[in-house]
Amino acid sequence: MGALAFNPFKPLEIPPPLPQFPTGDRLGRVFSRIDVRSEPHFNAPSVGVLYDDQIVVCEQEVVTRGALDPNIVVQRWTKVPEGYIYMPHLQPVRNIVNTPLTALPDGKPGFWAEVTVPYVDLRLDGAALSPHIQDLVQNGFPIRLYYSQVAWIDQIATGDGGVVWYRFNENGGRPAGLTGGGYGDILWGEGSAFRPLTPEDVEPIHPDVDPATKKVVVDRTAEHQTLSCFEGDEEVYFCRVSTGMRLDASGNPVTEYLTPLGEHTTWRKAISIHMSGGTTGTGYDTPAVSWTTLFSGDGYAVHAAYWHNNFGVPRSHGCVNCLPEDAKWVFRWANPLNSLEQGDLAVEGLTSGTHVIVQELSV
Repeated sequence: MGALAFNPFKPLEIPPPLPQFPTGDRLGRVFSRIDVRSEPHFNAPSVGVLYDDQIVVCEQEVVTRGALDPNIVVQRWTKVPEGYIYMPHLQPVRNIVNTPLTALPDGKPGFWAEVTVPYVDLRLDGAALSPHIQDLVQNGFPIRLYYSQVAWIDQIATGDGGVVWYRFNENGGRPAGLTGGGYGDILWGEGSAFRPLTPEDVEPIHPDVDPATKKVVVDRTAEHQTLSCFEGDEEVYFCRVSTGMRLDASGNPVTEYLTPLGEHTTWRKAISIHMSGGTTGTGYDTPAVSWTTLFSGDGYAVHAAYWHNNFGVPRSHGCVNCLPEDAKWVFRWANPLNSLEQGDLAVEGLTSGTHVIVQELSV
């Protein structure tokens, strides 16, 4: 397959090149239409409007105590050149362009790679298989991977002008008999958008600690929404999370999305996995969800979320959403311990898995 890197790249349609993203150490990607405010609160006048996938330079983060709406948990805003944007409306991103590989590593069938730019446009190789991709194609929307998503790259090609392209095999990189939950879409994107993962990315954290003393404690209380990692009685990590929603899309109270209470055990970890479920209107179909640690046979997991930045508020369909860097820490710390060669590791009857306790504390 390495020889493919020296052949002309001739997909049905060449993927577009990477956009000229703004320069800055701290950038934000807009999730959906938002107003830019003159001051960091919702009653301030709108001084502009931004739309999906626009990229802004984040100059300063502001915490506004005593907001006009006491029901708003997250009080963080960011200063942009035009005014202020509510932080939950932005994905924190960076724009790191890489020197791409021109051939697969010797003797390897592929490699895991992380998106390090705000987004990269992709083009299909063949028919759209997943409902997510089919919907984008039918409605003329771009197919994209976003900052922090991780993809399995199994082919490399060089096109006109020396541009290197990576092929994302949506269900690749797993041992025989184990799928990534996806439909097997094949897509191409510009290689410079991806950073190949290294052994350091999956290096275990505190591997010498007795696994029996490790536990993850998730507080799903609506007012708390936290995750703590313990080694014995010592808390070694803490972060804000988003557990299962308490309201449906119409604002009605629901219980079917709640993260299950009780004590669970981790049994599978995947560097990247496809997640889907639910029904039309309330369902989801999301490829390349990174740093996933499953703790329930029903599919509940701690994992990265790139589609919102409202951690501290219930948002999921039952999983524990984290910032990518938080999900990655938990992935490296919890059992079973993965390597790049075991990027998706499931252990039947695992007795040394990390305990995950989901509870509700009184406010």
